[in-house]
Amino acid sequence: MSKEKRVAIVTGSSSGIGASTVRELARRGWNVVINYSKSAEMAEKVVADCVALGAEAVAVQGDVSDDAVCKQLAQTALDKWGRIDALVNNAGSTKFVAHAKLDDLSGADFVRIYETNVVSSFQMTRACAAALKKSGKGAIVNVSSIASQWGTGSSIAYAASKGALNSMTYSLARVMGPEVRVNAVLPGYVDTPWQVNAHGAEKAAAHAQRYASHNPLNASCSPEDVAESIVWLIEGAPKTTGQLVYVDGGTHMAVPR
Repeated sequence: MSKEKRVAIVTGSSSGIGASTVRELARRGWNVVINYSKSAEMAEKVVADCVALGAEAVAVQGDVSDDAVCKQLAQTALDKWGRIDALVNNAGSTKFVAHAKLDDLSGADFVRIYETNVVSSFQMTRACAAALKKSGKGAIVNVSSIASQWGTGSSIAYAASKGALNSMTYSLARVMGPEVRVNAVLPGYVDTPWQVNAHGAEKAAAHAQRYASHNPLNASCSPEDVAESIVWLIEGAPKTTGQLVYVDGGTHMAVPR
């Protein structure tokens, strides 16, 4: 029966890391809630992919910086399947601003980015907390970034927001145990549509090669690479909580420039 299958909610999952994560979960026998903010067409394509892999899937539109949307996502899973076993806080936002251009980043930019990258993860956790604890083996994975450790990335506001997400991961790991484990993944450069939209295909490819040249594995990451680590933290790692797991080919060991 479908209600015996485990259920995951993945925010920001109509493309990139989120889409790869729900596909991997579907492949492994999970039912999934797919969240998107803009493109219903892209979300429904991911739903179709998951169904083809044998899962039940539903797409829910909404901006997870809105607490009502977070509650709606949780209730959708509970109404359809009666359970929530995993939550992946993947939805993210940024503004591309060179770090030295302080005047190009406003307080409003910080608030908007924090609402999506930090506050939404707290709200989603709160909305799902009771069901995750009832599961008995619940898991939360927050999608952070090596920018949080290096002070690099698309903007100072983005790096700072991911640093806050890391701190919140520690706090939630303490209060959600013993029933729920809470960890974060910290990707380096990931080849996603976000990068192409921001830089163009040629510059995005150059960025990927530059990152690869600075790490021991000589590789940048695909969304599927990150998804595999997320799913490992959900399905495996039974005694792992409060951890920041780098998924970057070892880039974090290089000296940042």
